[in-house]
Amino acid sequence: MIVDGHSLAYRAFFALPVENFTTKDNQHTNAIYGFLSMLINLIKAEQPTHMAIAFDTSRQSFRTREYPDYKATRSETPAEFRGQIPLLQEALTAMSIPVLTKEDYEADDILATLATQGAGAGYDVLVVSGDRDTIQLVTDEVTLLYPSVQGVSQLKRYDPPAVEERYGVRPAQYPDVAALVGETSDNLPGVPKVGEKTAVKWLTQFGTLDELLERAGEIKGVVGGNLRDHIDDVRRNRKLNRLLTDVELPVEPADLEVRPIDAQAVRDIFARLEFRTLMKRLFEAMGDGQVAEEEAVVEMPAPREASVGEIATWLAAQSGEIGVTFVLEGDRPVRVGVASLTELVEGEWTTDAASVLSPWLTSDAPKALHAAKPQVKALARAGVRLGGLAYDTLLAGWLLRPSFPDKTLGHLVDRYLGEKLPEADPSQLIPENDGATPAQLAWFTLRTARVLREQMTEGVASVLTDIELPTLLTLADMELAGVAVSHEVLSTFSAELAERAQTIATRAFETIGREVNLGSPKQLQEVLFEDLGLPKTRKTKTGYSTDAAVLADLQESHPHPFLGLLLEHREATKLRQIIESLDSAIGADDRIHTTYVQTGSQTGRLSSTDPNLQNIPVRTEESRRIRSAFQVGEGFETLLTADYSQIEMRIMAHLSGDAALIEAFQAGEDLHRFVGARVFGVEPSDVTSEMRTKVKAMSYGLVYGLSAFGLAKQLRIEQAEAKQLMLEYFARFGAVRDYLRASVEKAREDGYTETIFGRRRPFPDLASPNRVLRENAERAALNAPIQGSAADIMKIALFRIHEDFRAQGLGSRVLLQIHDELVVEVAPGEWDRAEEVVRTRMGTAAELSVPLDVQVGRGRDWNEAAH
Repeated sequence: MIVDGHSLAYRAFFALPVENFTTKDNQHTNAIYGFLSMLINLIKAEQPTHMAIAFDTSRQSFRTREYPDYKATRSETPAEFRGQIPLLQEALTAMSIPVLTKEDYEADDILATLATQGAGAGYDVLVVSGDRDTIQLVTDEVTLLYPSVQGVSQLKRYDPPAVEERYGVRPAQYPDVAALVGETSDNLPGVPKVGEKTAVKWLTQFGTLDELLERAGEIKGVVGGNLRDHIDDVRRNRKLNRLLTDVELPVEPADLEVRPIDAQAVRDIFARLEFRTLMKRLFEAMGDGQVAEEEAVVEMPAPREASVGEIATWLAAQSGEIGVTFVLEGDRPVRVGVASLTELVEGEWTTDAASVLSPWLTSDAPKALHAAKPQVKALARAGVRLGGLAYDTLLAGWLLRPSFPDKTLGHLVDRYLGEKLPEADPSQLIPENDGATPAQLAWFTLRTARVLREQMTEGVASVLTDIELPTLLTLADMELAGVAVSHEVLSTFSAELAERAQTIATRAFETIGREVNLGSPKQLQEVLFEDLGLPKTRKTKTGYSTDAAVLADLQESHPHPFLGLLLEHREATKLRQIIESLDSAIGADDRIHTTYVQTGSQTGRLSSTDPNLQNIPVRTEESRRIRSAFQVGEGFETLLTADYSQIEMRIMAHLSGDAALIEAFQAGEDLHRFVGARVFGVEPSDVTSEMRTKVKAMSYGLVYGLSAFGLAKQLRIEQAEAKQLMLEYFARFGAVRDYLRASVEKAREDGYTETIFGRRRPFPDLASPNRVLRENAERAALNAPIQGSAADIMKIALFRIHEDFRAQGLGSRVLLQIHDELVVEVAPGEWDRAEEVVRTRMGTAAELSVPLDVQVGRGRDWNEAAH
């Protein structure tokens, strides 16, 4: 079996998403994984006795000397692929599979030489390649395995009958067809208007390509003329696509006998590539009785069924961390499983389980759970407050891979243990396998936690232990508490918006003289670009874009009454959808219990779902109406709102060390007025509102990598003015410019950014040859340390406030965390103490070179409490 390494690795690269195959060191591995996975399957299925893999050395060969444009139109090799070939070759060497290259020749020539030699020596030869030129090698002794459109996971077997069935010619004639038709991928132009069918018809008629070219004058019509005009191209194509069968190689087929793999070398390279599951498969296919690694042969102890009393006794006798899993039915626990590394115990959650297990569950005994928050809430409903939460594998996996977090325990077990979690098949009506039991889940969780700990730097580990786990416990209590929301306020506003939308729609129809569906892109395209003749927007698969941002730009450049009304209608409709999602989420207790998602962003910011509270508009009349529906609950006195003033700019000042910015914050001045005075060279009192707006947009824009073009568009000013504004800014605040430049370069060098507290975010695309991907990564890398640090600070303040309220025996409680704002429900008579806790904990959540300024408001509803 001889394999075209480059061809199939390249196909594997595009078949598997590059973002899903990245090591902790930001090495892309999708091509290696896909290739080796295919190779292992082939070895198991075909069981070759002799084997080699051939690779190209470069794009230059004797063919490019003969025809410089050969393969010249191929796009540049992606940088993410280029670095994988040496690692793939290292892995193959560890597997004791010969890797063959030959300067000035292509891998196909190596394959052709070995195939010819092998067939002549009496071997059955398998050629594995994604290059159609290798079809010419097929004979009774040589079979081609060619990738299907699905990638390298499925290979089509071509013997002579299969080639004739597919192409209508014998394998040896395929290059003649290709010479006539041309090969786009090789930049070999064929005869114009001659396709596969015509070429096959000619070859069938004349027998050989040489005979066809000798008698080209007999071909009638336009195609005959084209053939005669391009005879030299055809001859050149045939010369170049003929594979050499006599390349001088250092080995012969007999030298390629399959040998035992170098087990330790395989372990080393596969560990670097983080191919745990693949390593196990390799050893099964080629290991000759050896095992991939010790963990691959770890036998799972059988779970022991026990009563809650027996479980409590077992737990009391344990030391060290214990894996714990609660199976929930609705929002209540129904089974519990616990595990050490050697014992698995599980049982029903009975009516007395809370009281019997409570001493251990509430203790500081270290516990590892997966996706702990729903389980923590279920225990709380059962009257048990979980203590000793030492690890959550879901959060840990997200911290290690924030861009592509593993969603399930099964994914983590696969990635970090190289094993398969027993799971029921969701496609089966009655699954043959029930999946893992609670104790088995606990055992896998415990073992996964141990491996995740080894993968973490000290900084990332402290983010998990000191920030994310305390935040998880706080969020669980916040979700259980919910927030009181008035159905009456929301439904009244929803009805008003429905009426407003209908009125706007009627006026819009009057402007165009007919009714259309304002939610139909197709009908809107017809109205805007055909009936009204407005300039066409960005081209999409279904016509021209009618999304809100595009239409807003169109209304600015080519205002039209219908367009203005359409945008108003969209705004009213969107707002009504938000309100209806909130209204439908109000529970029987007249409160909304949103679910906070800790793993929903790459920076560490929280998001929420069911309903999403982050999409409530900010600082508009409509947002105030919505917020007025969020009210103080029964038994409480008032709401307290608190948020940080300009927290991202304060973090910018701290990280950059810019003396001027630090001076402004320490003096307690209006930052944007202070900056405006420096940029425009006037006294602070002379900074106009327009100047302040420009400076504010730029200050925040710089944090997000805003360009002069973007700033000009945002402020609706000329790009030259925006550029000058930025130059003036950096002239006054040079340390900011230096920090922004240095932070991207450091991220490029390290492969990741880091917050003040050690949270990391990898940025492999900083090395991407794709300019768009690279520039997007640069902008995100600018912002990640700042936004991530802000998220960390808010979380620290949040759980410390929560812990202080409990420690002081206060009835007040935190209800919401939205963007940079907290909403607290204050119990009667507790305002002063609650406010003091909030101000103190928010103000001291981080030690910065500038103060953390906290703004606090009070009111019976969220809007009234605004500050």
